[in-house]
Amino acid sequence: MEKNPTYLFVAAAALVDGNGRILVQKRPEGKPMAGLWEFPGGKVETGETPEAALVRELNEELRIDVAESSLEPVTFASEAVEDQHLILLLYICRQWCGRLESADLLDLQWLPVDALHAIPMPPADGPLVHALSIRLANPF
Repeated sequence: MEKNPTYLFVAAAALVDGNGRILVQKRPEGKPMAGLWEFPGGKVETGETPEAALVRELNEELRIDVAESSLEPVTFASEAVEDQHLILLLYICRQWCGRLESADLLDLQWLPVDALHAIPMPPADGPLVHALSIRLANPF
């Protein structure tokens, strides 16, 4: 009989600038998957909605303010990670307030969506990039 998995819910944002580029950040040394590029975001805490968690995480990580109404759900990934099961929810965000800066001094870069296929990212992010490419090419 298999044990019920522990789920880890993570919300992430594809921040899209006025030129259609996507922001990615490099995972810091000392963390799992260090050196890989990822979408900003983080864990959904107990009692939080994914949107509230993403608003909080974007403020903590990038010092920007985002309204929940500016978050457009795109897709999700589901993957076993060690002794947990990751559910990674991706949103598009085109509007925010504040000057974007990394609170943890992480490397940041703005890339065209097609360039995301060529950078090293965590395994769960691959399917997200594909779905994001399709969504940005066909916004409706």
